[in-house]
Order: sequence, then structure tokens, then C-alpha cells
Amino acid sequence: MSNIYQEIQKRILVLDGAMGTMLQRYNFSEEDYRGQRFKDFPYPLKGNNDLLSLTQPEAIAEVHRKYFEAGADIVETNTFSGTTIGMADYHMEDLVYELNFQSAKIAKQVAEEFTKANPDKPRFVAGSIGPTNRTASLSPDVNRPEFRAVTFNELHVAYKQQVEALIDGGVDVLLVETIFDTLNAKACLFAIEEVKDERQIDIPIMVSGTITDASGRTLSGQTVEAFLISISHIPLLSVGFNCALGADQLQPYLKRLSHDTEFFTSAHPNAGLPNAFGEYDQTAKQMQQLIESYLKDGLVNIIGGCCGTTPEHIKAIAEVAAKYKPRVIPAQAGIS
Repeated sequence: MSNIYQEIQKRILVLDGAMGTMLQRYNFSEEDYRGQRFKDFPYPLKGNNDLLSLTQPEAIAEVHRKYFEAGADIVETNTFSGTTIGMADYHMEDLVYELNFQSAKIAKQVAEEFTKANPDKPRFVAGSIGPTNRTASLSPDVNRPEFRAVTFNELHVAYKQQVEALIDGGVDVLLVETIFDTLNAKACLFAIEEVKDERQIDIPIMVSGTITDASGRTLSGQTVEAFLISISHIPLLSVGFNCALGADQLQPYLKRLSHDTEFFTSAHPNAGLPNAFGEYDQTAKQMQQLIESYLKDGLVNIIGGCCGTTPEHIKAIAEVAAKYKPRVIPAQAGIS
């Protein structure tokens, strides 16, 4: 199997776009989410996109296929909420292993199809690990600043189960993404290192934080530099940013990150900022022009899209990325 470390030094790798944006196009009903298996489940399931890997696997495979056809080198598994913490909203905690395992298998099968068709452009699967809907650093109750809705140990246990299932399903990379609280991410990275140690394996890790607003900080208050320092003790494939901001708003923070790290860098911004209806209006061409300024400045090794992006956006990004060389990092980055 081709090594992602080799490929990332040859060219800028393209990550896929938004799974959720694509799934909205199917307009699935409650019955579609349930499928035959969960038709009598006592709680509402509509909106549980991770469940679609079990009830609508053909749709998930089709989304992956469309992104690969658009030029993506890496697709993310349909597992953004795939922890017991995330699945508690739907009373489906006991399905977490199966959800992650099957999602990884679907993505891997499609990736292998494309690699086989064109061995010179190997395709990879990133196991998507979202931040959960709880934060270990902040209290959800303004009247009880000391209160925490989740502990580091609870996060560690939940993430470990997800990581094991993703690896068993065949992912090539683990992507800890949309990090708004670095303590959550550190629990995840601790879990990954534990699994690597127990299984005597090595698997590349991508880390992607989220700058939540114009203050240039994560939700838990860290600057770009503080975020980077907090996760740099782990040997990472890449570090970067995704979500919350469009490509133009994200650029200054990416520039600071790119300047300060010896890891490879990644970015998958939103298709601009949402309009009054929560929809994304930025066209593929507009996003392509904004992304090109990243490439001219040599800021990234991996580029893709987050909320609002589609295969059209990824195709435009892949076309422009092919014209530029990847960001050069210092030799001491430990690349073998």
C-alpha cells in the first residue's frame, strides 16, 4: 500500500468536502433513517447522519465516490458524531463500534476501487473524529462555572472505542477535527496513542482545530500558537484548521500556523459564511480563487472543504492545487 507520507511530499493532497451538505440533497425521511432494521426504534432518528452508514450505505458510498471523482485524494468516514457521547442524543450508544466499523469499511472499499483504477494516484481514508457536543474546559451553566458536563476520562473512554473501530474498519489516517476545546482533543490523542501502543501499530494522525470568530481563538480561548503548542507533543502527520470560517477569514490564522510548525499543514474551510437561512452561497469558482492565495503563499500540504462544500467545490480546488507545489517544511520534521 502506498504510504501517505510519500504522497504528501509529492503534491498537495486534496481532502473531500462536506458529508452533511451532500446528504441533505437526498432529503431522507424519518423512515429512510430508520430503514428496516430500526423501523420500531422508540426514539426519533432523523438527523443521525452516522446511522445512514447502516441504513443507507449506498448513499454514503455514492458521496465518497463523487468526491473521489472530483479529485479528492482523501475522503473522511461518515463518523463525525460516532462516540457514545454523540450517540447518546439518539439512545444509540451501543451501536458506536458498528457505526464506525461499517463507515470505515464503506469508505475503504470505494478508495480501493479508485486506487486500483489509477495506481499512480492512491486514495486514502481518514477516520473522522468529531469534538463531541460537550466540552471538558468550560461549564455549560453560567451559574456554576466549576461544573463540567464531561470529564477527561469519559472522553478518553469514548474516543478509544471509536478509534479502535475505525482502525478495525481499515482507515489509513485518523482525523481529529473541528476542535473547539483542546482538552477534548488531548483526550482523543491520548486514546489514539494508547491504542497504538497496545496494538504495536503506527497510524498517521491529522489534527484540525476551529477558530470560532474574529478574535482568532478557539472556543476554549486558545490562540493559534497556544493550540499548536498544546498538541505538538504528539507525532502528527498534519495540523490545521477547518470549519467556522470561510477561506478568506481563515487565511491569516493559517499563515501563523504554517510559519510556526514543522508538521505538514491542512485546511478545509467552509464555503464562506452562512447566510440568514444557514445556507452557504459561495460558489466553487469563488472558493477556488480564495484557496489559490493559500497555494501561492505555500501555506498548505492538504486542502479540502468543510460546511457547504460539494464535489463541485472540491473539483475546483483540486484543479488549482495541481498547479502548485506543496508547502515545504524543515527537514527536522521527522519524515521518513
